[in-house]
Amino acid sequence: MSDVRGSYAPIARHTMAYILAGGRGSRLMELTDKRAKPAVFFGGKSRIIDFALSNALNSGIRRIAVATQYKAHSLIRHLQRGWNFLREERNESFDILPASQRVSEDMWYAGTADAVYQNIDIIESYGPEYIVILAGDHIYKMDYELMLHQHVSQGADVTVGCIEVPRNEASGFGVIATDETGRILSFLEKPKDPPGMPDKPDMALASMGIYVFATDFLIDQLRRDAAEPGSSRDFGKDIIPHLVRNGKAVAHRFTDSCVRSSPTSEAYWRDVGTLDAYWKANIDLTDPLPALDLYDHDWPIWTFAEITPPAKFVHDDANRRGKAVDSLVSGGCIISGATLRRSLLFTGVRIHSYAQVENAVILPGVDIARSARLKDVIIDRGVRIPEGLVVGEDPDFDAQRFRRSEGGITLITQPMLDKLS
Repeated sequence: MSDVRGSYAPIARHTMAYILAGGRGSRLMELTDKRAKPAVFFGGKSRIIDFALSNALNSGIRRIAVATQYKAHSLIRHLQRGWNFLREERNESFDILPASQRVSEDMWYAGTADAVYQNIDIIESYGPEYIVILAGDHIYKMDYELMLHQHVSQGADVTVGCIEVPRNEASGFGVIATDETGRILSFLEKPKDPPGMPDKPDMALASMGIYVFATDFLIDQLRRDAAEPGSSRDFGKDIIPHLVRNGKAVAHRFTDSCVRSSPTSEAYWRDVGTLDAYWKANIDLTDPLPALDLYDHDWPIWTFAEITPPAKFVHDDANRRGKAVDSLVSGGCIISGATLRRSLLFTGVRIHSYAQVENAVILPGVDIARSARLKDVIIDRGVRIPEGLVVGEDPDFDAQRFRRSEGGITLITQPMLDKLS
């Protein structure tokens, strides 16, 4: 990576990263009842938004703004605690931009483009030469500097980050067709019947929600779009299709700038927008050599680092042994005479004697009482699992009491348990 970047003059220092973090993420069900999707916990100690933020920081970008909207309190609190180290005296900045009716007294952010348009004055006050628009709700590692250089070298009006996805899964994305030079010929926002790639008919080229613009050009486009009757004020629905028709829109392949755990590993990108996808992406981290490397010191994932004691495993009797196999256990956890397999524990989880936990994603502050048996579960923050609770052995019974996904994963929240008592 350093050899590639070393051949360029850095552009990132003249760039602002603008992260759109207002999404609800309704397909995560009760996990987003109290928090926006970018604020959902991931990977043992992080939040989903930390990946876009860390990519920006690791790419060399030092001016960052985050637009928030839906149930933003926990997100804003996390950003204030974990991302307040950027300093204006070093030509750095970090702005949290809630929807605040700054343009109109009766209008919140109407769409993704409007979330930028309403803050044009703040962007202009910093004077960045380029701007990278990012979605705040995906899990991946990417060097935006390489995308910036492609944008400049090709003289594009907009450069769109793209990834190959199975055609039958592409309806949730903006789907792109390009010519042999990478110029975008068409952009269809969430089509019901996504077109396949010419050389890979079972795959589609999908937008990652990552866009690079020259700042002045973007501001002109936002003002033009704001004056357009009937515009939905959205990048995918309005801004990008307009530039495909009337400007030069270019695709950037994720494989050209992804940060891999090894030279032969996959280009890892996940939309953790469903319970099944969220569970799997977390559980994947328990693999001996996961595709997403959280231990990479060259491309760290920055976050709010709580001060916690080490994880603790106690008791060593024949039927009461605190142990964890193929699992990630965060600080402040105590495994007291319980067995843990292929699971990921966030900070401050307590699991008591004789409990058996397998294939579990357990959010911070959960307490699991004695003799509970839990398998294929997501447990929300602060839940108190009662003694002897069994989940993951009777699908029909689980579905009566809790939220059970199509893939067989059971989500447990405290309100669900309270209804049982």
